[in-house]
Amino acid sequence: MPRGDKSAYTDKQKRKAEHIEEGYEDRGVPEKEAERRAWATVNKESGGGNKSGSGRGHAESHGSSKKGGQIGGEASANRPASVRSASAKKAAATRKRNEQHAGH
Repeated sequence: MPRGDKSAYTDKQKRKAEHIEEGYEDRGVPEKEAERRAWATVNKESGGGNKSGSGRGHAESHGSSKKGGQIGGEASANRPASVRSASAKKAAATRKRNEQHAGH
């Protein structure tokens, strides 16, 4: 199996890596770097690809995901209350508008 071969990974791990990669790309990280980081995160959380054999599995650690979520929440909390309130009001108005459109 050559380096970089992803055949040993489960479908769930592949989906997870794809999702993480998209998140990095949305934040302006170059495609290759985003892919590298995504697979590094999957490896860290799940211990790499699937290894066959009874008793070889172990629980996933979601530390990386938790850390990322906290960082995202921190950014929001650091915004002034007036800005957060305005954002919430705008979101509520959008939901109300979309609800009316869905009703037709």
